[in-house]
Amino acid sequence: MNQTEIMSIITKKTLGLTFVLSAAAFAFGQEKVGVTGTIVDKSNQPVPYASVTFSNKTNKLYSDATLTDEKGQYQLELTPGNYDITLEAIDYKKSVTNKQITAAGNIGALSIEAEASATNLKTQDIQGVTITVATKPYKVELDKRTYDPSQDIVSKGGNLQDVLSNVPSVSVDTDGTVSMRGSSNVRFLINGKPSALLGIDDGANALQSIPADQIERIEVITNPSSKYEASGTAGILNIILKKSKKTGFNGSVIGTLGYLPQTNLNTNLSWRKGNLTWFLNGGGGYRESKNTNRNNAKFFNATLDSDRTFTGQESITNSNNSNYNASSGIVYDISDKTSVNASATVRTYESENIGSINYDYQFLKDPNSFVTRMNNGSNDNLAFQGDFGLDHKFDDKGQNLSLSVSLQSNRSYNDTFVNQTEDNVFQLDNAINQTTKNKTLVGKADYELPIGENSRIEAGYRLDVNQNVYDNDVLEKNPSSPDFFYKNLFTYNAYYREIFNAGYLQFKSKIGKLGYQLGLRNEYSQVDIKYSNLDYYTPNINNKKTYNNIFPSVFLSYEIAKDNQFLVNYSRRIDRPRSWFLIPNPSYTDNQNIFDGNIDLNPSYVDSYEFGYSISKGKFTVNPTLYYRHSSDDVKMLVYSDFVGAFHTKPINLGSDDRYGLDLNFNWDATKWLKFLGNVDLFGYKTTGISDAPELSGRPLSFEGSGFSTRARLTSTFKIDKTFSFQLQGFYRGAQKSENQTRNDMYALNFGASKTIWDGNGTVSFNIQDIFNTRAMRSTTTTADFSRESYMQWQPRQFAVSLTYRFKQGEKIEQPKRKKDVNANATGDDQQGPM
Repeated sequence: MNQTEIMSIITKKTLGLTFVLSAAAFAFGQEKVGVTGTIVDKSNQPVPYASVTFSNKTNKLYSDATLTDEKGQYQLELTPGNYDITLEAIDYKKSVTNKQITAAGNIGALSIEAEASATNLKTQDIQGVTITVATKPYKVELDKRTYDPSQDIVSKGGNLQDVLSNVPSVSVDTDGTVSMRGSSNVRFLINGKPSALLGIDDGANALQSIPADQIERIEVITNPSSKYEASGTAGILNIILKKSKKTGFNGSVIGTLGYLPQTNLNTNLSWRKGNLTWFLNGGGGYRESKNTNRNNAKFFNATLDSDRTFTGQESITNSNNSNYNASSGIVYDISDKTSVNASATVRTYESENIGSINYDYQFLKDPNSFVTRMNNGSNDNLAFQGDFGLDHKFDDKGQNLSLSVSLQSNRSYNDTFVNQTEDNVFQLDNAINQTTKNKTLVGKADYELPIGENSRIEAGYRLDVNQNVYDNDVLEKNPSSPDFFYKNLFTYNAYYREIFNAGYLQFKSKIGKLGYQLGLRNEYSQVDIKYSNLDYYTPNINNKKTYNNIFPSVFLSYEIAKDNQFLVNYSRRIDRPRSWFLIPNPSYTDNQNIFDGNIDLNPSYVDSYEFGYSISKGKFTVNPTLYYRHSSDDVKMLVYSDFVGAFHTKPINLGSDDRYGLDLNFNWDATKWLKFLGNVDLFGYKTTGISDAPELSGRPLSFEGSGFSTRARLTSTFKIDKTFSFQLQGFYRGAQKSENQTRNDMYALNFGASKTIWDGNGTVSFNIQDIFNTRAMRSTTTTADFSRESYMQWQPRQFAVSLTYRFKQGEKIEQPKRKKDVNANATGDDQQGPM
């Protein structure tokens, strides 16, 4: 069956399922009536922007809320019933009345009384008003975009990797690699800081160990300002974890069952009384996965000395893993202006992997040879993080100081045993043991100083100390040696330490409708690398590298009208090599596909430009952004074959990489029962560079290439009633081509359903990931020596059922409202510290 036929089948099934769900939505939609009214004061004058909350006395799922307009008028649709109506507004007393809603119409004017001392209070000293209206899942701000996963049914009961698969402008490949606008150099932060929770070098596994239920929101920062660290040329993903703001004791528990077999149980607990807030999040889970990888290579230059003409490889690995995590902390308000916080997090991750790699070798003159490598591996990972902070407000005008320190450690044990046979005859055994230990210290200070009504200065300092220690042993036993002996080239000890000091200064202001933010950041980094192995011919390495860089940023916004503005920005970024990219021989699990580090690898630099427009009109929000990104000293992956036919992959600095395109995000509440969240990325690319590295044996390898590709995601939510919703999500990634590699297109469809039960205290959800099992990566690499076709599927189709129970939900309270930023940049969360 060809690709066209597959796409036709998928399209027909998708449309059919959409029509069925749409019909169901019409059939089961809840009958409502339109209600209008006016809020006035005791002098019968309208009260603008008041909060009006209708609480259904019988079933709180029918409750709703809205705001009055500038004339004190409001309108909304309600299910007929008995309602308590709560009125709240700044400088007015809270008021509660009761009405029976029976039919559509105007319920008249409701009165609210002014506070007796309201004229003596400053607006910013008033406690914020909480409005329980539906929130949009995607919000555009001056220097970031915010995604709220609470309305994401498809990833309910899943993990961080599942959530990221649904975030606009973000893609997750089949091997767990996360990219933004086609680039995988993404910097991850948790609550504004690097985190031991995301592991050392086990990216995909770490993403799977953070439950989706513990994520409050994800900040997508495609072009970070000077306030943020300069690492991550593609941008920053800041994961904000939940911390309740409700009074009293509150909590929720969520359990999940799924196939391929998975189980999860997680809880979020919090207690708030007076000046003290305490929270505890924790849980654990078990998951099985299946990874399929195929490579078929044809060799063009076979000789009698190296007479291999074809290699067919198929690798299938079945894994099971368990993870446990717990996070606890307190926030104590010493006074109205000063608070301290402390938290500790521990995460464990254990996995067992059983796999086989089968090779089919064909030669010029010898008969075919069949080689099998059976792998049995385990991983044991333990991470700890402790955070301490102090926040102080000098006054009520926005002069603030924030101090924090984070201590982190991560320890990983990886053990693998390999048995290799050739034509069913024992050939060799490998025993591979790797221990990796990481220690990190992050200390930072941020200061904000308002100047007049329209300007603000921000400044800060940050110290990062990151240390990795690697201990790698590779042993082998073959028919000529009854005992294990060390493979000298791959048995090594390595030490990596990076220290960097950073300082930034930013100025924000506004002239009429034009807001601007100018920033400058300096980072001085020092990298120490020590390496030694057992090979006599490999010299020991004791390397020291230093870099001092200036990173400017410019952000401009022009507000045409409310919720209608242009955004222009520029920033310079750095891509620092990962520690294991610098270690000469970091891996050996598969002796036919070897990753080689490069001690001479240097950072690459990116200049990034964006021009965006954001408009929100009623039920429709759209944010198109034109972008251009130029990378110099670009990091490319050199693929070559050695004299025995094994494939090597090595990172090198070579040439440049240009990316440009249109990133379009939109949110549309089409009807009361149908909503759309979409993302389309239309991008072009141009790469330069021809390598004549010694490993290529005089046959230069070209990375030259240009072309155009697409990425698209559409999430459709069908709301049957207030308790029942369906969700369909489609994903498509277009093909990409360079001179020596072609990546095929890829597509997938996911489904989710959610039902609220137990009078709103419970939720049961069901989802299917990759309904038609099409999410696989295919590519073809061609050089002067070989042509290799590759296939990878990280995880086949799977489904899960989850149950959430919420208990003792206290009243939500907010901190005093901060003065609105003159540049329309929403204030940061109290857990966030971007430095």
